[in-house]
Amino acid sequence: MKKIQMVDLQSQYQKIKAEVDASIMNVIESAAFINGPEVKQFQEDLEKYLGVKHVIPCGNGTDALQIALMALGLEPGDEVITADFTFAATVEVIDLLKLKSVLVDVNLDTFTVDTEKLKAAITPKTKAIIPVHLFGQCANMDEVMAIAKEHNLYVVEDTAQAIGAEYKGKKAGTIGNIGCTSFFPSKNLGCYGDGGAIFTNNDELAHRLRGIVNHGMYKRYYHDEIGVNSRLDSVQAAVLRHKLPHLDGYNAARLAAATYYSDAFADIDELVTPVISSDSTHVFHQYTLRVLNGKRDALQAFLTEKEIPAMIYYPVPLRKQKAYDSGDYVDADFPNTDTLVTEVMSLPMHTELDEEQLVYITSAVKEFFGK
Repeated sequence: MKKIQMVDLQSQYQKIKAEVDASIMNVIESAAFINGPEVKQFQEDLEKYLGVKHVIPCGNGTDALQIALMALGLEPGDEVITADFTFAATVEVIDLLKLKSVLVDVNLDTFTVDTEKLKAAITPKTKAIIPVHLFGQCANMDEVMAIAKEHNLYVVEDTAQAIGAEYKGKKAGTIGNIGCTSFFPSKNLGCYGDGGAIFTNNDELAHRLRGIVNHGMYKRYYHDEIGVNSRLDSVQAAVLRHKLPHLDGYNAARLAAATYYSDAFADIDELVTPVISSDSTHVFHQYTLRVLNGKRDALQAFLTEKEIPAMIYYPVPLRKQKAYDSGDYVDADFPNTDTLVTEVMSLPMHTELDEEQLVYITSAVKEFFGK
């Protein structure tokens, strides 16, 4: 049995090596390293795949979130609501822009934002919501959009972990005012370095976004607004362009592995397997389950001894991180987040898991629980 990895990018690459290598060499030979033809082609391909009017490629997923907020014309002190249980990039960009991050609890089953808590957090200073489509499935976008409409708020979807997922037939990232994603190598659609993209159906926002990613320029050397330097380079676009046609197949392979896991663990009362919302497909960027009765860390240690990697996403709520601890929050408002950080554990999840590996992993988990 080959070594089990959280993400097996090497084996995935071997299956598309010839086409990827040829595309990379074409970029090198053309020397069109920045904004070359591969970037434009990938942009158009992704627009078609997502069914969205505008895709603006950029340097990484964190930049995508920052640039999205910059395009909305928010003022220092304006409040942006997002989930307490997610990766730090989501809140990092809010505070970096001198906006005020407002964190709320998540649902215990889907790990996505609790819309009742979201409603309760709205103040006259609230200007935007960032729902995070965590671990591979969409937040409750009907509720999010209804709340946004009622209070005249922007919605920026964090789709870094859910590209290809669908909410009631619409692709994740295409429902709010702006969608953002990451092409970090381990993502469902990952490049071989850093990369990201921003999506919108709004022509005016698309124009602003295109200027902001390129130093605030719409005409060379004429800077109409403060921007940043955040571009997807042509080599990464070449990789992504050839991986995009495989994305639905990759997501199907992840779902198959997740189904195998969940079926194998069905009779273990101390495990809560991932819940798939009836409104959203799940593309399983992570297979994250809950380990009850305080056994999570012991199970992780047991799997480590068996050379099975298992990760904890995320061990500390954002509101308790040193960088973001404002002292404004009351723990009683975050019962689900505070439960999840003690229970969640993610098993290996990628496109190359084979049956031998899945049998080994699930057998080890069963052994731990005496099954």
